Amino acid sequence: MRGIFIRHGESTGNAGLPSHDLALIELTELGRTQAQRVAHAWREAPTLIVTSPFLRTQQTAAPTIARFPGVPVEVWPIEEFTYLQPARWKDTSRADRMPHLEQYWGRADPHYVDGDGAESFATLLRRADAALTRLAALPDDALVYAFSHGQFMQAVRALVTQAELDERGKMQNFWRKDEPMIANVEQVRLARSASGWQLLPP
Repeated sequence: MRGIFIRHGESTGNAGLPSHDLALIELTELGRTQAQRVAHAWREAPTLIVTSPFLRTQQTAAPTIARFPGVPVEVWPIEEFTYLQPARWKDTSRADRMPHLEQYWGRADPHYVDGDGAESFATLLRRADAALTRLAALPDDALVYAFSHGQFMQAVRALVTQAELDERGKMQNFWRKDEPMIANVEQVRLARSASGWQLLPP
């Protein structure tokens, strides 16, 4: 089977605006344009479309859903990694959060939980592994378009390409201060065979 993860289009959070509720962050006008371009660029109809519960992925998926109206749509727990306690990021911009980000990633403890409402890096990896397991259970000829988030997609990619690293090793390779590892509407393409998962070229 094949699974294509797509990061959501540019969101108001990506554009530097303060965030109040991570699940309700919307796309910018650029993000909406990006979502339309994604929908027009598909070369095959999928057998399943998946989104995270978060609004920005559902808005990104909407033009693709409209293009393939007969394809089933499911919501899976493939939402963004919430590693800071919500009280630290509520109504803040990324610049405001940077000291907390640097402290969190500098700690490099995959089991550390920042507070109520946060999850550990190890939990993120388990969610990513559960998504891969769910995909692997689909028929061999399945093609899934999964609209997700940058850090969740990084976790999926790390499980496939960095299997030799333990959780701490994966975490140490995970974050870069000044650059997103996966850009808006970038894709991570995977194929499953008898030998396991493989990362496909973009």
